[in-house]
Amino acid sequence: MTTRGRPRAFDRGEVLAKALEAFWEHGFEATSVAGLTKAMGIGPPSLYAAFGDKKALFREAVAVYQRTHGAFAARALAEEPTARQGIARMLHEAATQYTSPAHPRGCLIISAAVNCTPDSADIEQHLRDERNANVADLERRIQSDVDSGTLPAGTNARALAVFTAATLQGMSQQARDGASREDLEAVAASSMLAWPG
Repeated sequence: MTTRGRPRAFDRGEVLAKALEAFWEHGFEATSVAGLTKAMGIGPPSLYAAFGDKKALFREAVAVYQRTHGAFAARALAEEPTARQGIARMLHEAATQYTSPAHPRGCLIISAAVNCTPDSADIEQHLRDERNANVADLERRIQSDVDSGTLPAGTNARALAVFTAATLQGMSQQARDGASREDLEAVAASSMLAWPG
């Protein structure tokens, strides 16, 4: 007769979603293992057995965020016919996402590692790499429109990409500071005025 290991007493996806919310609300550094286990409704041994350590759990939460709450940006760029339309849509959807009462405000990728200690430098770098990859994606999309003649020759794709990223970062912080969706919609609309005619 073979014996089987005791099945987990929790749904991995559900507890991961709770960890994601805790990291999103408080940031990586300020979210303790005790705070995580309380939010997730599991004990430390279960957390370590299911996810490894706090850093591994955070990285997995970031991946879930990118596939869910944060997916609107890549979707807008992919679905709209031009970079201008994709970025306009992305910024307007950010205004809605960043202020939704259904989850913490702002963007996890932007705000979760702003005050890391040297012990968490790898987490800080991980999110910096994610943000820089997003800028590179924006630049490629804009440059493609320059190359095709959709945007004027001489348009600085890098500058527009960095400007867009800075706008998103500012919108995320404004949302965390209490700005309304309407406030951020106005920022989104105003930022598009910087685009070449």
